[in-house]
Amino acid sequence: MRELEHAYQVALFQWAEIFKKKIPELDMLMAIPLGGKRPIKVAQKLKAEGAKAGYPDIVLNVAMGGYYNLFIEMKAEKNTPSEKQKEWHEKLRKQGSMVVVCYTAHEAEKIILNYLNELYINEGNNG
Repeated sequence: MRELEHAYQVALFQWAEIFKKKIPELDMLMAIPLGGKRPIKVAQKLKAEGAKAGYPDIVLNVAMGGYYNLFIEMKAEKNTPSEKQKEWHEKLRKQGSMVVVCYTAHEAEKIILNYLNELYINEGNNG
């Protein structure tokens, strides 16, 4: 399932690259590459640098609709967030972030567009 999550995330970032000229905020979308199997020395180095298990996969650093940013946890099929991931999701929500678990790239795209929709609605009302 990890490979499927990887494929969804790659597809999401390809979509963002295509549409960032039309939606410049997509340039603020970034991956947080903490998951996956790594050689022990690399894992130790990342942990020493501050990496923490369970942190979400993706962040959109755009404040919108009363939230500071949007975090997305990518999952595939029947895979569900781990306990550490759930703990991080709750901590981030308490700090004013929106946190969403998505099971396909298309679902993540829709979440992002809905999140950013307020920006474009407000821009349209200001002009």
